[in-house]
Amino acid sequence: MKIAVIGSSNVDMTIRAPRIPGPGETVVGSKYDMSIGGRGINQSVAATRAGGEVSFISRIGNDMFGEKIINGLMADHINVSHVIKDSHSYTGIAHSVVANNGENSVALAPGANMNISEEDIDNAKALILASDILLMQLEIPVETVKYAAKLARLNNKKIILNPSPALPVSDDLLQSISVLTPDAAEAELLTGINITDERSAELAGRILLERGLDRVIITMRTKGAMVIDNGGAEHVPAFKQKTVDTTAMNDVFNGVLAVGLAEDKNFYEAVLLANAACSYSLSRPGGLPSIPFRDQIMEIMKRKKTSH
Repeated sequence: MKIAVIGSSNVDMTIRAPRIPGPGETVVGSKYDMSIGGRGINQSVAATRAGGEVSFISRIGNDMFGEKIINGLMADHINVSHVIKDSHSYTGIAHSVVANNGENSVALAPGANMNISEEDIDNAKALILASDILLMQLEIPVETVKYAAKLARLNNKKIILNPSPALPVSDDLLQSISVLTPDAAEAELLTGINITDERSAELAGRILLERGLDRVIITMRTKGAMVIDNGGAEHVPAFKQKTVDTTAMNDVFNGVLAVGLAEDKNFYEAVLLANAACSYSLSRPGGLPSIPFRDQIMEIMKRKKTSH
């Protein structure tokens, strides 16, 4: 199962604290950690640990943080032949605070991520077209995402777009996407619908389908996910877990979903696999350290203790 991921590369600096500080407030943390991250990296690692053969297309700075990223990706057996060292910018940096209840806030300096270009996509064309799935997010220039989506669509490739961070997305881009995977907050921004349950999630999904999409999957944290297409809507339950850290949850979902679809699972089965992986991630601290391997996901699947 070959998966191409185009996305962001960051070094994540994380402080665990009793709560997320408000404006002008200083909160003393209990622990500090530095690791590689960014949605592109997290989704690549989630996909490869779930059994995918992953190639990553990105940019890093020519600095010590960039070297840390390359070494980390190679340790997870990810193809880094198209991770470009950018001599004109720095490696992306993300600073997050994780509260005791598992919620987190993030400040991001994207650096070289914002230089990922159409030329980079052209240079990686053979790799993209050799893949079963193309997975992207919005932490890189939207025009580059749009260009890559059109290239893949013209060549009949399946494209997953995780519209995160929450930004307005043009109809032109949506019409090139096979599967859009917003969380509830992102779907609310895109549709204006307040999502509180399965019915409101379906309504938001229907609005997005009218803009030219084939399928929408709206994730709702511990409530599972809604799969909406022109054939109907289906709720896929989450698995019970204690929430420790939500940092990598959505990235884990998308990376593992890509693997499930590349394995030709139907959408219910692929989303259920992704939900099981999320359950593992939510119950453990950190970004990359919380991303499960395939055997750990399958162990949760065997329990079949869903929350709804």
